[in-house]
Amino acid sequence: MILTRQSLPRRTVLRGLGVSLALPLLDAMVPAMTAAPAPVKRLSTVYVGMGMNMDLWTPASEGPLDLSPILQPIAAFRDRTLVLSGFDSKEADAHDGGVHPRCQTAWLTGSKPFPTEGPGIRAGISMDQIAAAEFESETQLASMELALESFELAGACNFGYSCAYNNTLCWRNATTPIPMEVNPRVVFERMFGTADSTDQEARLAYVKKRRSILDAVSARAAALNARIGASDRQKVDQYLDAVRDVERRIQKAEEQIDQEIPVVDQPVGVPGRFEDHARLMFDLLALAYQTDLTRVGTFMVAKEQSNRAYPEIGVAEPHHPLSHHQNNPEKLAKQAKVNVFHMQLFAHFLEKLQATPDGDGSLLDHTVVLYGSGMSDSNLHLMWDVPTMVVGSSTFGIAGGRHVRHPKGTPLANLQLTLLDKMGVRLDRFGDSSGKLNLVSL
Repeated sequence: MILTRQSLPRRTVLRGLGVSLALPLLDAMVPAMTAAPAPVKRLSTVYVGMGMNMDLWTPASEGPLDLSPILQPIAAFRDRTLVLSGFDSKEADAHDGGVHPRCQTAWLTGSKPFPTEGPGIRAGISMDQIAAAEFESETQLASMELALESFELAGACNFGYSCAYNNTLCWRNATTPIPMEVNPRVVFERMFGTADSTDQEARLAYVKKRRSILDAVSARAAALNARIGASDRQKVDQYLDAVRDVERRIQKAEEQIDQEIPVVDQPVGVPGRFEDHARLMFDLLALAYQTDLTRVGTFMVAKEQSNRAYPEIGVAEPHHPLSHHQNNPEKLAKQAKVNVFHMQLFAHFLEKLQATPDGDGSLLDHTVVLYGSGMSDSNLHLMWDVPTMVVGSSTFGIAGGRHVRHPKGTPLANLQLTLLDKMGVRLDRFGDSSGKLNLVSL
């Protein structure tokens, strides 16, 4: 961070024709002779449904982290990675057939969902929304909720449980589930769309012409470049290149939407390939962090009972039936392939965060990420010893490069309570928590 004599407002925005383009932190936003601002902390939660091939997920021993086969894609981030065993999602337990909605709902809420197919849905506020409420006055978007499959919240989905439990992770309060967005265009417009204009016709005409969002703010961007130093100009150019790349990929998906692709009920703006869709959504979340549009993001890579197949990696069977592997070696191997594929996509997100400057470090330095699933052995529907991983840094008081096994029966909510504390959100209790954890070396 280079302190300058400039004093651009921290939330400088380039505007034009209904476009509002927030800028990342620049040196010119830190006045001369003042201390650099404390780094902004961000929280990400990433969910993968239907558990893991636990033999290939769990590191061989406790202590220094020996990456298991499923964790190999994030080898570059080993020193930041904390694999945590022994956590139980106790509130997912019940004597009925709705294990999938229960596991998914309890993962971020630490609460037992009330079984109903219609009115009366109830769970608990999710940890991401607790953090969002803490920071919503400081950001344009309180939080972002992203997914890669349908997000309908009405109707019955599973053994007497509402679709609200199956299609979201996020709960604003005990009775208000939040829909998760699957369409990159909708996310993009939410981030950079209409902000300073009420002329809807002009905005629609602009979009229909497929002009870049950057064209609408080009004059203001040029004027800004004349006021800032070479280092800041490089940061702005890199950021605008990233915005243009994301928009190009969304437009390409829209151009191809009429082509025959193996995706059912695909909304406009969604790439045909799962990998492209996932990377694009991860990149949008990284852009939102870069410009401080939000500090809280939740991403559901695979929901419970997902029937998505992965022929691109040689897995033609739908995910959910495959998860009932009956300990068949061939099916277990395919399940592991899916787990590794998801981890590769997650590694892309970490790489994007690490490559993006933020203050005196990178976005990854200032983001803590929780990755996991609401069940362990998917064949037996076990919600005990669920696969859990945290990627963080010393910014959060987290010492990575370790595999730590907690005592049997430790509530998963203890980890959520601890991560909220690392974000500066002080609570005595969350969900079914029994206390906070020590995430530094013991």
